[in-house]
Amino acid sequence: MNPSPEKKAGEKMEHPGDYNENRTPVTLITGTSRGIGRFLARHYLGMGHKVIGCSRKPGDWSHDSYDHHIADVTKEKDVKTVLKAIRNSYGRLDNLINNAGIAAMNHMLLTPTAVVERVLNTNVLGTFLFCRESARLMKKHNYGRIVNFSTVAVPLKLEGEAIYAASKAAVVTLTHVAARELAQLGITVNAVGPTPIQTDLIAGVGPDKIEALLKRQALPRLGTFEDVANVIDFFLRKESGFITGQVITLGGV
Repeated sequence: MNPSPEKKAGEKMEHPGDYNENRTPVTLITGTSRGIGRFLARHYLGMGHKVIGCSRKPGDWSHDSYDHHIADVTKEKDVKTVLKAIRNSYGRLDNLINNAGIAAMNHMLLTPTAVVERVLNTNVLGTFLFCRESARLMKKHNYGRIVNFSTVAVPLKLEGEAIYAASKAAVVTLTHVAARELAQLGITVNAVGPTPIQTDLIAGVGPDKIEALLKRQALPRLGTFEDVANVIDFFLRKESGFITGQVITLGGV
């Protein structure tokens, strides 16, 4: 872990409510071992952020400005441990990107209870725990940006994705309510809803089903990591402080 940066002689100490646009942003991203999470971690490192990532397995890459934690997003103890480490190393958290998530693409009659529990725990409980614990640190400086992940499966009500869509619908409602509850603390809460992107989440989906889904979009193509990052960039901007409780679904759904 990187030690907390020491204040130089004569440097003004930050107080709650201060926002120093020249400071290095501290950004927490869940699920950074692969896919979009990995891309986002490197994306924000490239923008000069201090990035903290986590996954259930050790990371297989490193960077001077990247801290990786082994953590299960469904375990309250693990989540608190990650936030404690951020508090000890940096004293603050500017951005949270709740990327970690899993999908279950089966007809509801063929979906085992164990799968239902795993999807709900990861997508809903995990998102909630990181929102709550991150907000507790963000409020100390009266500033924070939280971005959650929804999906086009919610507005399209996709068949064969009942529990996945239900879990992400819960994330949308959580986003709306959290935006109101955290507004007075200087924290915005928004969400992005990606279209299918070539990741492990759609690896088992047949090409015919993907093609049929894309035809329901105004822009009938697969999404890209860059498409998602563009929306998150917008939500994380200091100038986006008057935007909260919003869900941007990609692809023209």
